Amino acid sequence: MSAERELDAAGVTAPALRDAYRRCRALNAQHGRTYYLATKLLSAEQRPAVHALYGFARWVDDVVDNIHSGPDDKAAALEAADTRLQAALESGTSDEPVLAALIDTVHRYDIPVRHFHDFMASMRMDLTVTDYPTYADLGRYVHGSAAVIGLQMLPVLGTSVPREDAEPAAAALGIAFQLTNFIRDVGEDLDRGRVYLPADELAEFGVDRERLLHARAAGRADQQVRAALRDQVRRAREVYTRALPGIGMLAPRSRPCVSTAYRLYGRILDLVENADYDVLSRRVVVSNGRRLAVALPALARAVFARAA
Repeated sequence: MSAERELDAAGVTAPALRDAYRRCRALNAQHGRTYYLATKLLSAEQRPAVHALYGFARWVDDVVDNIHSGPDDKAAALEAADTRLQAALESGTSDEPVLAALIDTVHRYDIPVRHFHDFMASMRMDLTVTDYPTYADLGRYVHGSAAVIGLQMLPVLGTSVPREDAEPAAAALGIAFQLTNFIRDVGEDLDRGRVYLPADELAEFGVDRERLLHARAAGRADQQVRAALRDQVRRAREVYTRALPGIGMLAPRSRPCVSTAYRLYGRILDLVENADYDVLSRRVVVSNGRRLAVALPALARAVFARAA
């Protein structure tokens, strides 16, 4: 379905606002392949809002991860972005397209603004924090970087139970996806000077930053690193288990989309296992064929749910 038909279905009529949503849709299509595919399983009127939420997160994340900027420049750019966000939340509009689409989505779905404040707090952590001593320390980061993404999405997806009952599982699903990214991208994160795996849990297997760096340079993970990553996969699967009941709490028309994202992200952990946890020399990727194999049956369920 084209962007124009999605915007028509969502009731977005103002030309400038339609342009803003198109920008967010393009960001999602370019940077979030699995996420973007899953949005195709939502009803047309839901998709622009999901694109807006993704577009905002990508817009801010790009500020933090701009490798061509020094720490001071990044901090200044992030503060400028936060200032623009606050002004947009207060005024209800913005001349920045991504923020214009975001604010419209926030108002349409009554999304609590505290989730965006928490997100910005975690983005600030990325400017100065490069290691996490414990899982509790990491948890403070992933609340703002991941749990709130699930909480932002929940009003758009809708629920078949009171929203507050579905919130813990929605937050857990966001965390599960984030932990999956940390495991898959451990090598790339090292290149950026960051380790998103708890230091005390790595230490149980004789692993520290230096050992990870050595494995990255050597192009292969040793047995200690493999064992440590195996343990992180175990933890991530536990979080997926906590999140699973939340899918049944969603509005029926939204379940195929989230179920597909759940399966595709979980597949990344399968690929890590199949690679014997050697993710420091290469990045595991879910194949297009696998994406389609999961998405096509879900599309049929989504059509049936919308018809019902």
